[in-house]
Amino acid sequence: MKSDEIRSKFISFFEKYNHKLVKSASLKTDDSSVLLTVAGMQQFKPYFTSERDAMKDFGSKDVITIQKCFRTKDIDEVGDENHLTFFEMMGNFSFGGYFKDNAVRLAYEFVKDELKLDKGRMYVTIFGGENGIPKDEESEEIWKDSGMMGIKMGSVEDNFWGPTGDEGPCGPTTEIYVDNCEVYNIVFNEYYKDKNGKLHPLKQNGIDTGLGFERLTMVMQNKKNVFETDLFKPLIDKIKELKVVNQDNERAYRIIADHIRGSVFLINDGIRPSNLAEGYILRRVLRRAIRYCKLLLLKDNFLEELCSVVIKQYSNYHPELNKNKKEILNVVNEEYEKFKLSLDKGLKEFNKRIFTGKISGEEAFLLYQSYGFPIEITKDLAREKGLEVDEDGFYKEFEKHQEMSRKGAGMFKSGLKNHEEKTVRLHTASHLLLAALNIVLGGIEQKGSNITPERLRFDFNFDRRL
Repeated sequence: MKSDEIRSKFISFFEKYNHKLVKSASLKTDDSSVLLTVAGMQQFKPYFTSERDAMKDFGSKDVITIQKCFRTKDIDEVGDENHLTFFEMMGNFSFGGYFKDNAVRLAYEFVKDELKLDKGRMYVTIFGGENGIPKDEESEEIWKDSGMMGIKMGSVEDNFWGPTGDEGPCGPTTEIYVDNCEVYNIVFNEYYKDKNGKLHPLKQNGIDTGLGFERLTMVMQNKKNVFETDLFKPLIDKIKELKVVNQDNERAYRIIADHIRGSVFLINDGIRPSNLAEGYILRRVLRRAIRYCKLLLLKDNFLEELCSVVIKQYSNYHPELNKNKKEILNVVNEEYEKFKLSLDKGLKEFNKRIFTGKISGEEAFLLYQSYGFPIEITKDLAREKGLEVDEDGFYKEFEKHQEMSRKGAGMFKSGLKNHEEKTVRLHTASHLLLAALNIVLGGIEQKGSNITPERLRFDFNFDRRL
C-alpha cells in the first residue's frame, strides 16, 4: 500500500465516524515549553485542559490530524534504520467525547479491517500500574472483549505518556505492535502533571493517539526500515544519482535524506538558520547534510535538486511547499554559501590536529566558533577516526562563552574602572561584530582589536574581498 493511500484511508475512516480533519500546526510553535512542535497533540493542549472549546472551534469534540513533528533528542542516532528528526504523526483525538472503549475499538478496527493487518502479527501493551497509579484494568477488559489475546503489561516508562514539555495533560497508554513494531499509541489523558511533577485529575477525560506515519508505512510495505519506503526512496535515489564516489554509504544517504527533508519543512514554516533556538536546530541539520553531501562529492546544485524532490513529493498534501519553493531554495543556497568555505577550512584544521583518543570540549568549541561546525559534525568526524568527543565539555565552553557575553553586556551598565561609557559600548560591539561576521561570512576568527573612546578597530583574516 502506497503512503498516499495510507493517508487517504486514515482520513476517510475517521471522517466516517464523524471526526473533523484539522490542518497540521506549524513546526514553529508558541508553546514556550518546547522549541518546535514535537507531538500531534501539542496544538490541542488547551482543549484537553478545557481552556478552549472544541465544539466551538471545530464543530466537533472528535478530530483527526496528520501533524508535522520535529525532534532532536535522537539526532545522533539518525543514520541507523529507524531514527528520524522530522516525521508526521497521524492521530485521532477526543476532548470529552469518547474515552477508552471507543478509542480501543476504533484503533483495532482501523488496523485490522481498514489496513488489513493480520491480528496474528499483533500484540498490545497496557499500563500495569506503578508509582501509586493503578493498573489499567478497563483497557485490558476492552481488548479481551475485542478478541485480542496478546496483552502485555508495561511500566511508567513504556505505557504512561506525557506531558509535552514541562507540564501538561498526560495519562496511561495502550499500544498496538505489529511484528514487534509499535504502530499505534493510544493515550488516555486523565491527569495534568504540574511543574513539580505532581498529577492532578483533568476536568474532562481526553483521547490522544499517535500513529507514526513513516513507521506505519514501513509495516504496510513490508520493508526492513523506513528508508526503504516510498517516503524516502525518491530522495535516496536522487542522492545516489548525484554522487560521484563509487562506494555506497547507507548512513550518509539516510542522514542527508532525513536532514534535507526536515530542513525543507522547517524553512517552509518560517524558520531561518541562525545560532539561536529553532534557527540553530535548522542550521545544525542543514550543515550536517551539506557536510555529508560534500563527503559523497555530490554534483553541483545538489541542494536544489534534493529539496525539489521533497517539495514535489509532499506538495499534494502540503501545497504550501510548492508555493514557497523559491524561498526554500534561496535559504538553503544562502546557508551553503555561508558554510562551504569555512567547512573546507574546518576540515583542514581538524585533519592537521593530533588528537589523543578524545577531542576536548575546548577543541570542539573552537571548531564551532571559528568554522561554524555544529557539535554533530565534530562528532561525525570523530567517529570516522575512532575518536570520542567531550560533549559535556563542549556545552560548558558554550555556556561559558554565553555567560561572558552576558557579563560583557550587563557589567558595563555601571561602567568599568578607567573606561569611559563609550569605550564600554564599543567593547560590547566587538562581541556583536564577531557574531555577525560569523553569521554572514562564516569561519571568522578574531586576530585582535583596539578600542578607544574614538573608535573600535577589529582585526580578522579573510581570503577574499568583502
